[in-house]
Amino acid sequence: MSGAAEADLELGIKVNLDATRQVFDTLRKVNPGVRVIFTSTTAVYGPPPSPGFPLTEANAPSPGSSYGAQKLMIETLLNDYSRRGLLDGRIVRLPTASGIFREPLNGQKSILPVSKDLSVWICSPRTVVKNLIHARDIEPERYRGGSRVVNLPGITVSIHKMLETLKATGGQEALDLVEERIDAPTEMIVKSWPAKYDTSRAAQLGFSDDGPLERTLKEYIEDYGSQTTRV
Repeated sequence: MSGAAEADLELGIKVNLDATRQVFDTLRKVNPGVRVIFTSTTAVYGPPPSPGFPLTEANAPSPGSSYGAQKLMIETLLNDYSRRGLLDGRIVRLPTASGIFREPLNGQKSILPVSKDLSVWICSPRTVVKNLIHARDIEPERYRGGSRVVNLPGITVSIHKMLETLKATGGQEALDLVEERIDAPTEMIVKSWPAKYDTSRAAQLGFSDDGPLERTLKEYIEDYGSQTTRV
């Protein structure tokens, strides 16, 4: 709820910060040391030092949105709970999830609130699920330096490229379901997200790389074909 957290600070705090902390506190009391996978976000970073600069986990986060700030607070809390042995945390920063593919391939309208020349860091649902399962199985000793944070692999693509691939995969009827409607606050948030990352740490821990964009859409249709208008 990145946009909602920016529009309503109190709601964002309740959902992204307070509720998650309550879950963690309950777990550490009833099942101390239990393994917890927290899906964070690359929105914890602000704009990169220079365009195209590949960020790593060593780069200091400086969120450009309340959503990113709230996620960063939970990262810090789970790292500390893991340090103290209260929980066994796994913090994975997910690439962007986009409705540009999901809704049109299901015959539903999708609003494009940002410019087509923007580039974003994305990953296929299949690879994300595979990496979440892998995160569960990593032994805590492999997290060197104390931090449990990992930037998950993805690819950098422009919105324009995404639309081209949608048309090639789903046809003109799928592309026609995307309505360009620029929303300045949303675009400002998305522009604050870096679009390129060095995922060497993820590779060292055995996480899987993502494939080309064309494969992402092919996999989506294979996995959710019965829900789409084109199988």
